[in-house]
Amino acid sequence: MPSRKIVLLDALTFGETDLSGFNDFGEVEVFQTTSADETLERVKDADVVVTNKVVIDATIMDASANLKLICIAATGMNNVDLAYAGQKNIAVKNVAGYSTDSVIQHTFSMLFYMMGHSRYYDEYVKSGEWQRSPVFTNVAQPFSEIKGKKWGIIGLGAIGRGVANIAKAFGAEVVYFSTSGKNNNSDYEQIGFTKLLETCDIVTIHAPLNAQTNGLIGHSELLMLKDGAVLLNLGRGGIVSESALATVIDDKEIFVGLDVLEKEPMTNLHPLMRVEHKERLYITPHIAWTSVEARDRLIASVAENIKTHFNH
Repeated sequence: MPSRKIVLLDALTFGETDLSGFNDFGEVEVFQTTSADETLERVKDADVVVTNKVVIDATIMDASANLKLICIAATGMNNVDLAYAGQKNIAVKNVAGYSTDSVIQHTFSMLFYMMGHSRYYDEYVKSGEWQRSPVFTNVAQPFSEIKGKKWGIIGLGAIGRGVANIAKAFGAEVVYFSTSGKNNNSDYEQIGFTKLLETCDIVTIHAPLNAQTNGLIGHSELLMLKDGAVLLNLGRGGIVSESALATVIDDKEIFVGLDVLEKEPMTNLHPLMRVEHKERLYITPHIAWTSVEARDRLIASVAENIKTHFNH
């Protein structure tokens, strides 16, 4: 096999995943993180670049005479100038489907945490309050069952369908809204966006960020939600307005879980950090995709993309 240089730019996003398989394809250089100022120097001699979120633009490609393949270790491809890569005859390959089960699982993890008031009850016990209780239980924070609830899904792709199937197994009435208007799934009722917000007890977002979804849920849409409703965004930051949410969540009893934000990592002085009703808000740092198994599948698929490209 000809000697090739493979450069991984942001390996920290993969955690402790085994990267040794890349050694089969040539000399491997691994960087845990790469800033915009460091990218050009690190990829200028590379034949293959593996990036999760590091931007590869026209300037980088022009300076990389040997570059033949850009592997995006993710599904989204907006961090690579695809049109210019085509002009330069540089192949670009992403990975789809590797995190579906992980995201579905995290959706329910977030829901159970919020619906069951898990933080309150955990702290109640660990603070010693239960030891001082005159009764054996605590019903100060009532929780409900999923069975019989109306569950609205925004974005019925592979992840949305997986969530729908499990929600149905729990006994929920599942409906959906297609952001593209092209999805017709006979297994579940398709309803209008406003009706979904106004009538559903649980709303989960599994849609991409695009012209149809950017800012989809703002101040007025949050006010449409039922009192006590749960809203979870596991799609992309930007679908739910964070500034609007920071205002509404203190005035209206809704429970919101976010795994994605408009800018990641979270910015300093973010408005959501000033929310008074913190029990109504649950934020995880873009981890829905990161199960051990999903990351293993991701790396295996990236390696397969390299193998396929050079063996075709």
